Amino acid sequence: MSPVTSEMLEARREKDCFAITQERKYFHVGDSFVKRSLRPSEWQINPVHGNFCVPRFGTERLLNEAASMQFIATNTNIPVPKLLSCFEDDNAVYLVTEYIEGVAMNTLSEEERKVVEEELEGHLETLRNLTSDVWGGPSGIVIPPYRVMVKTYRSEWKMKQRESKDLVFCHNDLSTHNVTVDPNTLKITAIHDWEYSGFFPKEFEGFFFRRPGPSVAINGESNDEEMLLKLMQDNEQR
Repeated sequence: MSPVTSEMLEARREKDCFAITQERKYFHVGDSFVKRSLRPSEWQINPVHGNFCVPRFGTERLLNEAASMQFIATNTNIPVPKLLSCFEDDNAVYLVTEYIEGVAMNTLSEEERKVVEEELEGHLETLRNLTSDVWGGPSGIVIPPYRVMVKTYRSEWKMKQRESKDLVFCHNDLSTHNVTVDPNTLKITAIHDWEYSGFFPKEFEGFFFRRPGPSVAINGESNDEEMLLKLMQDNEQR
């Protein structure tokens, strides 16, 4: 496999592709939004270590997102993009949804974000009312939140079934970047990026939407990564 750099991918960027990361390509085609996994031939070289940047659960996360959005749309009134298609072609998974108009919550003023937070709190309560005794997403795949996933290199999680339905549905990546808002009404038009979602103990849902930034601890915030990882390890099938 020939080494690939981000510059090389940018030079070969396809029509309608507006962003490329080390894990995904993003497209806006008419009224549709497309997110696809990178093919192995597109895995990039880490400029520091010289090794391939292999996306963790790269295809599984998109399959999980598709199943989760369908599940949420069917069982709640939480606004999610309409799923149009999810398929695999030439070693890449494509997730196709409707394109949602609006602005990202992280672009709003602090006062405006407070208004949106109130609506999000209601949606989180709805998610907590969805319960199960089986870990993971509707796809049947257990994908820990990013802040836990990066603490271990395992490629699969097999969890014990719970004795009661005490697991709740968690988004697991609920940052201000993943909430689209109508700038005039401040109503949420869509919650995006359900790649890490599924049934987990309620502690897994981080309230990262209460400030701009990623879905990990920053600026002295309490870090729960080790605690959540241990909780998963203690509940594995042996």
